[in-house]
Amino acid sequence: MFLFPDLTILDFTGPYDVFVKAPCFEVIIIGENTAPLRAEGGLTLQPEVAIADCPQLDIIFVPGGRGINALLTNNNVLQFLQQQAGKAKYFASVCTGALVLAAAGLLNGYKATTHWRSLELLRMFGVETVEARVVRDGNRITGGGVTAGIDFGLVLTALVGGEEMAKMIQLQLEYNPEPPFRAGSPHTAGLPVLQKAKELTQPMLETRKKIIRQLLQDQASTSVTPI
Repeated sequence: MFLFPDLTILDFTGPYDVFVKAPCFEVIIIGENTAPLRAEGGLTLQPEVAIADCPQLDIIFVPGGRGINALLTNNNVLQFLQQQAGKAKYFASVCTGALVLAAAGLLNGYKATTHWRSLELLRMFGVETVEARVVRDGNRITGGGVTAGIDFGLVLTALVGGEEMAKMIQLQLEYNPEPPFRAGSPHTAGLPVLQKAKELTQPMLETRKKIIRQLLQDQASTSVTPI
């Protein structure tokens, strides 16, 4: 599980709480280095292993958050992901972590999902997007926005450890959501709420569009074909 500054904490802790209860996983928390980092809101986290010292992993997981803006052009991180690609069994993400996988070329030819607000950004990489809580295409497993990380974690657990294990963990977590409002999707939130949410997130969306356009231009100019 890869950590970075300004990640969305639930993108990480939702799947983490699933994985640490599943005996089929050994969870390794990695980062570009092992220095403490601050998630969105200021909570401090600390990776256990730096990517320079990281062994070959079976599963690579990338969460999302504001901090992905820097990751999209971070060659150290992107090259690490590409180097792991040869032998990793699964590549996975939640929320805008999918954009990082796409920037590394790891979603080329795969269907994937991300936060509803960032689906158009994922399509900029040529990825076929699916609006769903969890999308599995081959050995790529991507989750939608934030809370979908628990769904994602249970899907991956069922895939690796079996459905019964995943069900027992779901019960331990009492994951039986009954949200107080039907505002968790752009299709049900209602126009006033949807419009305000779009206005609030528009600056970040435009910033990411600029970063992705420049990244794609740079890749085209150097004729580098991502893995």
